[in-house]
Amino acid sequence: MLIHPWDAATEDTEWQDWLAAHDFGQLAVSGPPGAPPMVQPTHFVYDPARHEALTHLARPNPIWPALEERPTVLLSVVDDYAFIPGPWQAAEDEPPEHGIPTSFYAAVQLACTAHVVDDPEAKAALMQRQLGHFQPEGGSAPVAAGRAPFGRQLSGLRGLRLEVHEVRAKFKYAGTKSEAVQRRIARRLAERNGPGDAAARGHQERRRAALSATAP
Repeated sequence: MLIHPWDAATEDTEWQDWLAAHDFGQLAVSGPPGAPPMVQPTHFVYDPARHEALTHLARPNPIWPALEERPTVLLSVVDDYAFIPGPWQAAEDEPPEHGIPTSFYAAVQLACTAHVVDDPEAKAALMQRQLGHFQPEGGSAPVAAGRAPFGRQLSGLRGLRLEVHEVRAKFKYAGTKSEAVQRRIARRLAERNGPGDAAARGHQERRRAALSATAP
């Protein structure tokens, strides 16, 4: 993923906070020689203190042989995207039709080593951590090995602990455009108000304010 300096995260907390609220991604795994890579959509929990992400998949999933042969994987998350028409991007001194269309988006990629979790107690603990993240209000019985109601289902699942080695984060929101053009884009996003437009506008305005605050 190409990351220009103006699209890079301003600090680690920017992508960490974003990832905490965007916990569904795609796990890319190299397939056997000559076979295409495998991509598995999945919910996950990212723990910045432990530098790891946790997830689980069904035991019949065909991804396991590839994972065990090649445990280096990439967990990719993309969201808050919006198409930006060319006229919105035109500089103040050029005709609107000369503006170049583009895409706004946020993306975080975690390069990891995958560790399969099959021990029943460790697997139950992993599931319980996921449940606590996605369902903090409770309402479900605890996940415990050998105990009803979920103990029997654990054998049909395998846990995954993804040890994070590298993070690449990108927030592409008109970082090189003038303030006047950025304000125009934000206004047009608000007027269009399509799927993803509000989130994209929020990122654009937040980053513009942050970069303005650090400018000399």
